Amino acid sequence: MRRPVTGEVHVHYGQIHVESDPAGTTPGLPEAFAGQNGGLCGAAVPGALWLHTGLHTGDVGFVVEVHDTPPALDPAWEDVVEVSFRPVSERTSLVQWAGEAAWDLDLPRTDYRVRYCARGMDRGRERDTRVRGEPQADSYLLQFWPAPPRPDRVVRQTSQNAAYWHRYARDLPPPPTPEQRAETERLARQAQERAAEERRVHHEQWQWGGRLPSQTLRDARESNVLGLLRFDSDLVHALDAAGPGVQRAVALLAARRACEAAGLTDVSWVAEALTALAHKRPLPPPFDDTTRMWETLRCDPRVPERSVLEAIPPERPPYRPPIPADRALHQQQATAAVTAGRKRKWVSATQSGEGTPSRPGLGRGLGALVPAAPADRSTTPAAGTGHDAAVVVHTCGSPREPSQIAQPYFALPAVLAAAEPVPLKAALDAVWHALNTYGEHYPELLEEIRSACAEGAGE
Repeated sequence: MRRPVTGEVHVHYGQIHVESDPAGTTPGLPEAFAGQNGGLCGAAVPGALWLHTGLHTGDVGFVVEVHDTPPALDPAWEDVVEVSFRPVSERTSLVQWAGEAAWDLDLPRTDYRVRYCARGMDRGRERDTRVRGEPQADSYLLQFWPAPPRPDRVVRQTSQNAAYWHRYARDLPPPPTPEQRAETERLARQAQERAAEERRVHHEQWQWGGRLPSQTLRDARESNVLGLLRFDSDLVHALDAAGPGVQRAVALLAARRACEAAGLTDVSWVAEALTALAHKRPLPPPFDDTTRMWETLRCDPRVPERSVLEAIPPERPPYRPPIPADRALHQQQATAAVTAGRKRKWVSATQSGEGTPSRPGLGRGLGALVPAAPADRSTTPAAGTGHDAAVVVHTCGSPREPSQIAQPYFALPAVLAAAEPVPLKAALDAVWHALNTYGEHYPELLEEIRSACAEGAGE
């Protein structure tokens, strides 16, 4: 025999538990005792025991014993019940209310008979709360030994407190059958999965500007579509709805406008690339090697030093997950009560001549963070990043002043993007890089792109 617990434990609400569920789930009171004859040790839920005490709050005497064979019953115990129990995990613990403390019982996963013995339950009930320095009112013994499952039974009843809980257990409706329990769990899982899917769809709708994206837009996530969404979600969906011909035309237009804004259209090797795009030919050197392209840009004296303040997307409220229906109703009721109170207070303030309450200001969101080349144009995008990495979008953080960016370094990625084999990706990425080349003047570009989409859709 061994004793993993001996001495005193703290109880609250007249209860303490044995748990073996890894999730630490404690069954409800009716669930724990459903279908039982005794009401002191609830074992109706597999892997859990609900133990009643007479004392409501404070320390009670408590011993846990684990035996190899059925132990003899000491006649000194006034109330005794027996139940069957089997752990559902490798770890079984005696746990105080709300998990304030726990003791590992080290029980292998097998079938046990459990005897719960009590002494002084009525004294504990009458005392209600035991504070430090007061004598012990009630004490308990919890014994385990291996035995096959069988119905619970009341071995001995002396106290009025035990009689009350026995009547409570016998008046409960019968517990659900294993089939009913399985069906309840299945329906609960379905509800959780449905709620999770609704939350996912709700967030996706918010992310894509209030409407769900098509599969082609979802497939375009490797592009800069998420960054472009923050500037103009309607344009993103319009580009998706346009045909490949319009998408190609938009990509070429965006690349050309980016180069014009950066002053690159008079640079011969850039002009040749734009001509190749217009005639649907492969891009000529140095655009066939990004490392060489950036080096050519850095070294060509004909490249102007043009800069502009970076593009900052419009301010957007943060995402707010949907509120479950039951919580929404509760919040509506609470809001109505608060509003009614505020109205009463407002009338009082007006009558007393006090000023109106001030409204809190709104914060400002953080826009795109763009790497700027230094004045001597010695900085190029990191090797191996490709044209998609020219701009990094930060969706959170503290507001800051826009940075100055070197336009030529943002125009060339628009040319590379326009040559992408997938028309939609070419359009999205070319517009994205052109937008950042325009910087603070990006609304002018987007207005022209929207017009091009509308004209193309009408043809």
